[in-house]
Amino acid sequence: MKPANPRILTINGGSSSIKFALFEAGDSLRRILEGGIERIGLPEATLKVKGLDQADNYSRLVTAPDHAAAVGVLMDWIEELSRRDALTAVGHRVVHGGPKYSEPQRITAEMVEELHRLSPFDPEHLPEEILLTEAFFRRFPDLPQVACFDTAFHHDLPRVARLLPIPRRYEAQGVRRYGFHGLSYAFLMGELARLAGTEAAQGRVILAHLGNGASLAAVSDGKSVDTSMSLTPTAGVPMSTRSGDLDPGLLWYLARTEGLDAKRFNEMVNFQSGLLGVSETSSDMHDLLDREIQDVRAAEAIALFCYQVKKWIGAFAAALGGLETLVFAGGIGENAPSVRARICDGLGFLGIELDETRNAKSAPLISMDASRVAVRVIRTDEELMIATSVARLLSLGTHKGS
Repeated sequence: MKPANPRILTINGGSSSIKFALFEAGDSLRRILEGGIERIGLPEATLKVKGLDQADNYSRLVTAPDHAAAVGVLMDWIEELSRRDALTAVGHRVVHGGPKYSEPQRITAEMVEELHRLSPFDPEHLPEEILLTEAFFRRFPDLPQVACFDTAFHHDLPRVARLLPIPRRYEAQGVRRYGFHGLSYAFLMGELARLAGTEAAQGRVILAHLGNGASLAAVSDGKSVDTSMSLTPTAGVPMSTRSGDLDPGLLWYLARTEGLDAKRFNEMVNFQSGLLGVSETSSDMHDLLDREIQDVRAAEAIALFCYQVKKWIGAFAAALGGLETLVFAGGIGENAPSVRARICDGLGFLGIELDETRNAKSAPLISMDASRVAVRVIRTDEELMIATSVARLLSLGTHKGS
């Protein structure tokens, strides 16, 4: 039976998880259920589903030693789901669109070929995302699939922000600053316009998406003018396990002193660095905040993170020629008041003044009434952004988020 309203499934594939959400597109987009396959590659991989109906809620162990197996589990679950609620379309978060893709697009065989060519840009994410699209084509050949690119928000960065200071010939190969978290940033800008008005969204804005992956974007007139991540998501501020920006000479130093090759260096800066590398105990900010009093390594990891984010805010305020709005989002940005307070401490010269009570409650507006800069906490929703893009592209419902 076909449902009364179109059903859009969103897929967000990560390095160790696959998240999904199901939306109904009518007068507005309604999230019916959400879930994911977590801990892919570990013995206790789990499929979790949470729905509006209590009967839809469950959690079960699954066999997912790799992404291919996890995709098989997901396909089986979707087939069960489709017997009750036929799907209308699938929207995928695709981390890297390279120089070519700047808008959500229907996935075709030609696009999949192009994504294979782009894989060297992001070997940690793109191969798994391609695997997902190919699996859908095999199991559900008539189901429209849409790619929503995480780089799209930054596609038209000013040339001076896009250029990398290396030999010019590499630019012809697509080597440039791309930036990421674009789906999150697009959602945040829409929410900022809704909450604070069009004028605020068209002003000078810094968006700080701080989670396991962390980046900042400088936005003017609603457009990205700079961002901290670069060719890959490893650049910028320190993250859970990624290093952020480093001295490029470090690779040559470690090659000489430890025989470290490029592959092992890549593994180190992506999976063994950041909060985990400095603390030597955890990549989770919540864990580190619990331990910082008794463990100097945890305290230093937090201090380094806050210091680097503060530096990027200062740099982007300079790039924008001033600042009117600062937005915190992502798991850390939304849920860690003490981290927000440390980042903003000392930024009074920019006009940033936090209200301690509002910040402690993670209120939507955490700055003081007299603050020249409005500091906001906005819960991001990449899945809703994907569903909105799919609905708009395929003309399903009225594609207003809810």
